[in-house]
Amino acid sequence: MSLDTLPGRFAYNEDHEAFRQTVRSFLQKEGVPNVTAWEEQRLVPKDFWRKAGEVGMLCPTVPEAYGGLGLDFGYNAIVDEEMSYNGVPAGFSLQSDIVCDYIVHYGSEEQKQEWLPKLVSGETITAIAMTEPGTGSDLQAIRTSAKKDGNHYVVNGSKTYITNGQNADLVLVVAKTDPEAKPAYKGMSIILIESDREGFKRGRKLDKIGQDAADTSELFFEDVRVPITNCLGEEGKGFIYLMSQLPQERLSIAVGTQASAQKAFDETVAFTKERKAFAGMVFDFQNTRFVLADLKSKLQVGWAHLDWAIQRHLKRELTNEEGAAAKLWHTELQWEVMDKCLQLHGGAGYMNEYPIARSWRAARVSRIYGGTNEIMKEVIGRKL
Repeated sequence: MSLDTLPGRFAYNEDHEAFRQTVRSFLQKEGVPNVTAWEEQRLVPKDFWRKAGEVGMLCPTVPEAYGGLGLDFGYNAIVDEEMSYNGVPAGFSLQSDIVCDYIVHYGSEEQKQEWLPKLVSGETITAIAMTEPGTGSDLQAIRTSAKKDGNHYVVNGSKTYITNGQNADLVLVVAKTDPEAKPAYKGMSIILIESDREGFKRGRKLDKIGQDAADTSELFFEDVRVPITNCLGEEGKGFIYLMSQLPQERLSIAVGTQASAQKAFDETVAFTKERKAFAGMVFDFQNTRFVLADLKSKLQVGWAHLDWAIQRHLKRELTNEEGAAAKLWHTELQWEVMDKCLQLHGGAGYMNEYPIARSWRAARVSRIYGGTNEIMKEVIGRKL
Protein backbone atom coordinates (compact mmCIF):
# COMPACT_ATOMS: atom_id res chain seq x y z
CA MET A 1 0.00 0.00 0.00
CA SER A 2 1.20 3.50 -0.82
CA LEU A 3 -0.06 6.86 -2.00
CA ASP A 4 1.29 6.02 -5.48
CA THR A 5 -1.87 4.01 -6.15
CA LEU A 6 -4.09 7.12 -6.13
CA PRO A 7 -5.07 7.99 -9.72
CA GLY A 8 -5.52 11.44 -11.19
CA ARG A 9 -3.73 13.64 -8.68
CA PHE A 10 -2.76 17.02 -10.09
CA ALA A 11 -1.04 18.98 -7.31
CA TYR A 12 2.48 17.70 -8.00
CA ASN A 13 4.98 17.44 -10.84
CA GLU A 14 7.67 14.83 -11.57
CA ASP A 15 10.21 16.52 -9.31
CA HIS A 16 7.73 16.43 -6.44
CA GLU A 17 7.10 12.73 -6.98
CA ALA A 18 10.83 11.95 -7.13
CA PHE A 19 11.18 13.71 -3.80
CA ARG A 20 8.31 11.58 -2.47
CA GLN A 21 10.28 8.42 -3.17
CA THR A 22 13.23 9.78 -1.19
CA VAL A 23 11.00 10.69 1.73
CA ARG A 24 9.19 7.35 1.71
CA SER A 25 12.41 5.33 1.57
CA PHE A 26 13.82 7.29 4.48
CA LEU A 27 10.70 6.85 6.60
CA GLN A 28 10.43 3.13 5.93
CA LYS A 29 14.07 2.66 6.92
CA GLU A 30 14.50 5.12 9.80
CA GLY A 31 10.97 5.80 11.01
CA VAL A 32 8.44 2.99 10.69
CA PRO A 33 10.52 0.30 12.49
CA ASN A 34 10.95 2.61 15.50
CA VAL A 35 7.43 3.96 15.98
CA THR A 36 6.41 1.51 18.71
CA ALA A 37 9.56 2.23 20.74
CA TRP A 38 9.09 5.99 20.35
CA GLU A 39 5.50 5.73 21.53
CA GLU A 40 6.59 3.80 24.59
CA GLN A 41 9.24 6.47 25.30
CA ARG A 42 6.70 9.20 24.39
CA LEU A 43 9.45 11.00 22.52
CA VAL A 44 11.08 11.00 19.08
CA PRO A 45 14.89 11.14 19.46
CA LYS A 46 16.71 14.21 18.21
CA ASP A 47 18.92 12.00 16.07
CA PHE A 48 15.92 11.25 13.84
CA TRP A 49 15.54 14.97 13.16
CA ARG A 50 19.16 15.28 12.13
CA LYS A 51 18.88 12.30 9.79
CA ALA A 52 15.76 13.82 8.23
CA GLY A 53 17.66 17.06 7.75
CA GLU A 54 20.38 15.22 5.85
CA VAL A 55 17.89 14.04 3.20
CA GLY A 56 16.23 17.45 2.83
CA MET A 57 12.96 16.68 4.62
CA LEU A 58 13.05 19.67 6.98
CA CYS A 59 11.98 23.14 5.86
CA PRO A 60 12.46 22.57 2.10
CA THR A 61 11.09 26.04 1.31
CA VAL A 62 13.96 27.86 3.07
CA PRO A 63 15.94 29.89 0.50
CA GLU A 64 19.29 28.49 -0.58
CA ALA A 65 21.02 31.54 0.91
CA TYR A 66 20.11 30.18 4.36
CA GLY A 67 20.98 26.54 3.73
CA GLY A 68 17.64 25.41 2.34
CA LEU A 69 16.54 23.99 -0.99
CA GLY A 70 14.41 26.96 -2.01
CA LEU A 71 11.48 24.75 -3.04
CA ASP A 72 7.72 25.31 -2.96
CA PHE A 73 5.13 24.22 -0.39
CA GLY A 74 4.34 21.14 -2.45
CA TYR A 75 7.48 19.52 -1.03
CA ASN A 76 6.29 20.26 2.51
CA ALA A 77 2.95 18.69 1.65
CA ILE A 78 4.63 15.53 0.38
CA VAL A 79 6.53 15.17 3.65
CA ASP A 80 3.26 15.69 5.54
CA GLU A 81 1.46 13.08 3.43
CA GLU A 82 4.15 10.45 3.74
CA MET A 83 4.67 11.01 7.47
CA SER A 84 0.94 10.60 8.08
CA TYR A 85 0.42 7.68 5.72
CA ASN A 86 3.38 5.81 7.21
CA GLY A 87 2.33 6.64 10.77
CA VAL A 88 5.60 8.30 11.76
CA PRO A 89 4.80 10.75 14.58
CA ALA A 90 7.40 13.53 14.56
CA GLY A 91 6.65 17.24 14.76
CA PHE A 92 8.22 18.05 11.41
CA SER A 93 5.18 19.88 10.07
CA LEU A 94 5.25 22.35 12.94
CA GLN A 95 8.87 23.21 12.16
CA SER A 96 8.63 23.16 8.36
CA ASP A 97 5.13 24.51 7.75
CA ILE A 98 4.72 26.96 10.63
CA VAL A 99 7.81 28.09 12.57
CA CYS A 100 10.12 28.21 9.57
CA ASP A 101 7.79 30.50 7.63
CA TYR A 102 7.51 32.97 10.49
CA ILE A 103 11.27 33.41 10.51
CA VAL A 104 11.52 33.54 6.70
CA HIS A 105 8.79 36.16 6.36
CA TYR A 106 9.24 38.28 9.48
CA GLY A 107 12.68 37.55 10.92
CA SER A 108 15.57 39.98 10.83
CA GLU A 109 18.56 39.16 8.66
CA GLU A 110 20.46 38.25 11.82
CA GLN A 111 17.69 35.88 12.94
CA LYS A 112 17.54 34.24 9.52
CA GLN A 113 21.30 33.71 9.41
CA GLU A 114 21.33 32.36 12.96
CA TRP A 115 18.39 29.98 12.88
CA LEU A 116 17.28 28.91 9.41
CA PRO A 117 20.34 26.73 8.58
CA LYS A 118 19.89 24.94 11.90
CA LEU A 119 16.19 24.34 11.27
CA VAL A 120 16.99 22.84 7.87
CA SER A 121 19.70 20.53 9.23
CA GLY A 122 17.70 19.38 12.26
CA GLU A 123 20.35 20.74 14.60
CA THR A 124 17.69 22.99 16.11
CA ILE A 125 14.18 21.77 16.94
CA THR A 126 11.51 24.42 17.37
CA ALA A 127 8.16 24.94 19.03
CA ILE A 128 5.62 27.73 19.01
CA ALA A 129 4.00 28.62 22.33
CA MET A 130 0.57 30.20 22.07
CA THR A 131 -1.90 28.27 24.24
CA GLU A 132 -1.97 28.93 27.99
CA PRO A 133 -3.69 27.06 30.84
CA GLY A 134 -6.65 29.44 30.66
CA THR A 135 -6.47 30.50 27.02
CA GLY A 136 -7.03 28.49 23.86
CA SER A 137 -8.75 29.91 20.79
CA ASP A 138 -9.12 33.33 22.43
CA LEU A 139 -5.51 34.23 21.82
CA GLN A 140 -5.93 37.89 22.73
CA ALA A 141 -6.53 36.83 26.34
CA ILE A 142 -3.01 35.48 26.91
CA ARG A 143 -1.26 36.56 30.11
CA THR A 144 2.39 35.74 29.38
CA SER A 145 4.22 39.06 29.44
CA ALA A 146 7.46 40.41 27.97
CA LYS A 147 8.40 43.64 29.74
CA LYS A 148 11.24 45.84 28.58
CA ASP A 149 14.21 46.30 30.88
CA GLY A 150 16.91 48.25 29.08
CA ASN A 151 17.97 46.27 26.02
CA HIS A 152 16.15 43.15 27.16
CA TYR A 153 12.69 41.72 27.61
CA VAL A 154 11.87 39.97 30.87
CA VAL A 155 9.42 37.19 30.09
CA ASN A 156 7.05 35.67 32.65
CA GLY A 157 4.20 33.24 32.19
CA SER A 158 3.32 29.69 31.24
CA LYS A 159 2.21 27.81 28.16
CA THR A 160 0.60 24.41 27.70
CA TYR A 161 -0.11 21.79 25.00
CA ILE A 162 3.15 22.74 23.28
CA THR A 163 4.19 20.34 20.51
CA ASN A 164 7.94 19.57 20.54
CA GLY A 165 8.06 21.07 24.03
CA GLN A 166 10.54 18.54 25.41
CA ASN A 167 12.85 18.54 22.41
CA ALA A 168 12.69 22.21 21.47
CA ASP A 169 15.91 24.22 21.39
CA LEU A 170 14.12 27.38 20.28
CA VAL A 171 10.59 28.45 21.18
CA LEU A 172 8.58 31.19 19.49
CA VAL A 173 6.65 32.60 22.43
CA VAL A 174 3.54 34.72 21.97
CA ALA A 175 3.58 37.32 24.74
CA LYS A 176 2.05 40.64 25.71
CA THR A 177 4.59 43.44 25.21
CA ASP A 178 1.90 46.06 25.85
CA PRO A 179 -0.80 44.76 28.20
CA GLU A 180 -2.65 48.09 28.04
CA ALA A 181 -3.04 48.10 24.25
CA LYS A 182 -6.52 48.65 22.85
CA PRO A 183 -7.56 46.51 21.10
CA ALA A 184 -5.60 43.82 22.93
CA TYR A 185 -4.14 42.20 19.82
CA LYS A 186 -2.02 45.29 19.15
CA GLY A 187 -0.02 44.56 22.28
CA MET A 188 1.06 41.05 21.28
CA SER A 189 4.52 40.11 19.99
CA ILE A 190 6.44 36.94 19.14
CA ILE A 191 9.65 36.50 21.12
CA LEU A 192 12.35 33.96 20.21
CA ILE A 193 13.51 32.23 23.38
CA GLU A 194 16.35 29.72 23.44
CA SER A 195 15.75 26.77 25.76
CA ASP A 196 19.05 27.28 27.60
CA ARG A 197 18.02 30.73 28.88
CA GLU A 198 17.99 31.03 32.65
CA GLY A 199 14.44 30.86 33.96
CA PHE A 200 13.14 28.72 31.09
CA LYS A 201 11.71 25.47 32.43
CA ARG A 202 10.03 22.51 30.83
CA GLY A 203 7.11 20.94 32.62
CA ARG A 204 5.94 17.37 32.35
CA LYS A 205 5.29 15.50 29.15
CA LEU A 206 1.52 15.59 28.97
CA ASP A 207 -0.31 12.27 28.93
CA LYS A 208 -2.51 12.38 25.83
CA ILE A 209 -5.19 10.12 24.37
CA GLY A 210 -3.11 9.55 21.25
CA GLN A 211 -0.03 10.61 19.29
CA ASP A 212 2.05 9.32 22.18
CA ALA A 213 5.44 9.83 20.52
CA ALA A 214 4.72 13.48 19.70
CA ASP A 215 5.98 15.16 22.85
CA THR A 216 3.52 17.72 24.17
CA SER A 217 4.54 19.76 27.17
CA GLU A 218 4.01 22.58 29.59
CA LEU A 219 6.56 25.41 29.45
CA PHE A 220 7.32 27.97 32.15
CA PHE A 221 9.07 31.32 31.97
CA GLU A 222 10.33 32.87 35.19
CA ASP A 223 12.09 36.20 34.67
CA VAL A 224 13.63 34.96 31.43
CA ARG A 225 15.82 37.72 30.01
CA VAL A 226 16.17 37.88 26.23
CA PRO A 227 17.60 40.66 24.05
CA ILE A 228 15.10 42.98 22.40
CA THR A 229 16.60 41.79 19.11
CA ASN A 230 14.90 38.43 19.80
CA CYS A 231 11.54 39.99 18.93
CA LEU A 232 10.31 38.52 15.65
CA GLY A 233 9.47 41.32 13.25
CA GLU A 234 7.89 44.44 14.73
CA GLU A 235 6.80 44.69 18.34
CA GLY A 236 3.02 44.60 18.61
CA LYS A 237 2.54 42.82 15.28
CA GLY A 238 2.55 39.27 16.66
CA PHE A 239 -1.17 38.68 16.31
CA ILE A 240 -1.17 39.92 12.73
CA TYR A 241 1.74 37.62 11.89
CA LEU A 242 -0.07 34.65 13.42
CA MET A 243 -3.25 35.33 11.47
CA SER A 244 -1.40 35.75 8.18
CA GLN A 245 0.12 32.25 8.41
CA LEU A 246 -3.09 30.43 9.35
CA PRO A 247 -4.09 29.31 5.81
CA GLN A 248 -0.85 27.33 5.44
CA GLU A 249 -1.05 25.91 8.96
CA ARG A 250 -4.60 24.70 8.39
CA LEU A 251 -3.81 23.36 4.94
CA SER A 252 -0.94 21.41 6.49
CA ILE A 253 -3.39 19.81 8.93
CA ALA A 254 -5.74 18.97 6.05
CA VAL A 255 -2.91 17.28 4.16
CA GLY A 256 -1.94 15.09 7.09
CA THR A 257 -5.48 14.10 8.00
CA GLN A 258 -6.39 13.15 4.44
CA ALA A 259 -3.31 10.93 4.15
CA SER A 260 -3.90 9.22 7.49
CA ALA A 261 -7.54 8.60 6.57
CA GLN A 262 -6.43 6.99 3.31
CA LYS A 263 -4.04 4.71 5.20
CA ALA A 264 -6.77 3.63 7.62
CA PHE A 265 -9.04 2.86 4.68
CA ASP A 266 -6.38 0.86 2.82
CA GLU A 267 -5.55 -1.16 5.94
CA THR A 268 -9.23 -1.84 6.59
CA VAL A 269 -9.87 -3.13 3.07
CA ALA A 270 -6.96 -5.54 3.52
CA PHE A 271 -8.14 -6.57 7.01
CA THR A 272 -11.72 -7.31 5.96
CA LYS A 273 -10.50 -9.46 3.07
CA GLU A 274 -8.41 -11.57 5.45
CA ARG A 275 -10.73 -11.76 8.50
CA LYS A 276 -13.02 -14.78 8.53
CA ALA A 277 -16.60 -14.63 9.79
CA PHE A 278 -19.48 -17.07 9.29
CA ALA A 279 -17.68 -19.26 6.75
CA GLY A 280 -16.62 -16.27 4.70
CA MET A 281 -14.68 -13.06 4.94
CA VAL A 282 -15.86 -9.85 6.61
CA PHE A 283 -15.48 -8.19 3.21
CA ASP A 284 -18.14 -10.55 1.78
CA PHE A 285 -20.90 -8.89 3.78
CA GLN A 286 -22.84 -6.32 1.80
CA ASN A 287 -22.71 -3.87 4.71
CA THR A 288 -18.92 -4.00 4.72
CA ARG A 289 -18.70 -3.28 1.01
CA PHE A 290 -21.27 -0.49 1.25
CA VAL A 291 -19.41 1.22 4.11
CA LEU A 292 -16.10 0.95 2.26
CA ALA A 293 -17.64 2.14 -1.01
CA ASP A 294 -19.02 5.22 0.74
CA LEU A 295 -15.65 5.98 2.33
CA LYS A 296 -13.77 5.44 -0.93
CA SER A 297 -16.05 7.93 -2.68
CA LYS A 298 -15.52 10.55 0.01
CA LEU A 299 -11.76 10.02 -0.02
CA GLN A 300 -11.73 10.55 -3.79
CA VAL A 301 -13.52 13.86 -3.31
CA GLY A 302 -11.07 14.69 -0.54
CA TRP A 303 -8.00 14.21 -2.71
CA ALA A 304 -9.47 16.36 -5.47
CA HIS A 305 -10.25 19.14 -3.02
CA LEU A 306 -6.86 18.84 -1.35
CA ASP A 307 -5.00 19.12 -4.66
CA TRP A 308 -7.10 22.19 -5.51
CA ALA A 309 -6.21 23.79 -2.17
CA ILE A 310 -2.50 22.98 -2.55
CA GLN A 311 -2.44 24.53 -6.00
CA ARG A 312 -4.28 27.60 -4.72
CA HIS A 313 -1.66 27.95 -2.01
CA LEU A 314 1.24 27.49 -4.43
CA LYS A 315 -0.19 30.47 -6.34
CA ARG A 316 -0.55 32.39 -3.05
CA GLU A 317 -4.31 32.52 -3.58
CA LEU A 318 -5.57 30.36 -0.69
CA THR A 319 -7.71 32.57 1.54
CA ASN A 320 -8.16 32.35 5.29
CA GLU A 321 -11.67 30.95 4.94
CA GLU A 322 -10.53 28.43 2.31
CA GLY A 323 -7.79 27.23 4.65
CA ALA A 324 -10.34 26.97 7.45
CA ALA A 325 -12.71 25.03 5.19
CA ALA A 326 -9.93 22.61 4.24
CA LYS A 327 -9.08 22.01 7.88
CA LEU A 328 -12.77 21.57 8.77
CA TRP A 329 -13.69 19.23 5.94
CA HIS A 330 -10.65 16.97 5.95
CA THR A 331 -10.52 16.53 9.73
CA GLU A 332 -14.23 15.66 9.81
CA LEU A 333 -13.64 13.17 6.99
CA GLN A 334 -10.67 11.72 8.84
CA TRP A 335 -12.77 11.06 11.92
CA GLU A 336 -15.58 9.45 9.91
CA VAL A 337 -13.10 7.17 8.16
CA MET A 338 -11.27 6.25 11.36
CA ASP A 339 -14.44 5.48 13.30
CA LYS A 340 -16.09 3.40 10.59
CA CYS A 341 -12.87 1.55 9.83
CA LEU A 342 -12.38 0.72 13.49
CA GLN A 343 -15.95 -0.63 13.60
CA LEU A 344 -15.20 -2.94 10.68
CA HIS A 345 -12.28 -4.36 12.66
CA GLY A 346 -14.67 -5.50 15.40
CA GLY A 347 -13.02 -6.26 18.73
CA ALA A 348 -9.59 -6.14 17.12
CA GLY A 349 -10.12 -2.44 16.45
CA TYR A 350 -10.13 -1.76 20.18
CA MET A 351 -6.74 -3.40 20.67
CA ASN A 352 -3.69 -1.15 20.53
CA GLU A 353 -1.69 -3.85 18.75
CA TYR A 354 -3.72 -3.07 15.61
CA PRO A 355 -2.75 0.06 13.65
CA ILE A 356 -6.36 1.24 13.39
CA ALA A 357 -6.55 1.68 17.18
CA ARG A 358 -3.47 3.90 17.20
CA SER A 359 -4.77 5.86 14.20
CA TRP A 360 -8.22 6.32 15.75
CA ARG A 361 -6.74 7.68 18.98
CA ALA A 362 -4.35 9.97 17.12
CA ALA A 363 -7.12 11.39 14.95
CA ARG A 364 -9.27 12.77 17.74
CA VAL A 365 -7.17 15.89 18.26
CA SER A 366 -7.32 16.94 14.61
CA ARG A 367 -10.65 18.70 15.13
CA ILE A 368 -9.18 20.61 18.06
CA TYR A 369 -5.68 21.86 17.24
CA GLY A 370 -4.99 24.56 14.69
CA GLY A 371 -8.27 26.12 15.82
CA THR A 372 -11.26 24.00 16.80
CA ASN A 373 -13.67 23.04 14.06
CA GLU A 374 -16.27 25.24 15.70
CA ILE A 375 -13.92 28.19 15.21
CA MET A 376 -13.39 27.08 11.59
CA LYS A 377 -17.13 27.40 11.02
CA GLU A 378 -17.03 30.90 12.50
CA VAL A 379 -14.17 31.89 10.18
CA ILE A 380 -16.06 30.57 7.16
CA GLY A 381 -19.40 31.98 8.29
CA ARG A 382 -18.11 35.52 8.69
CA LYS A 383 -17.26 35.64 4.98
CA LEU A 384 -20.66 34.46 3.74
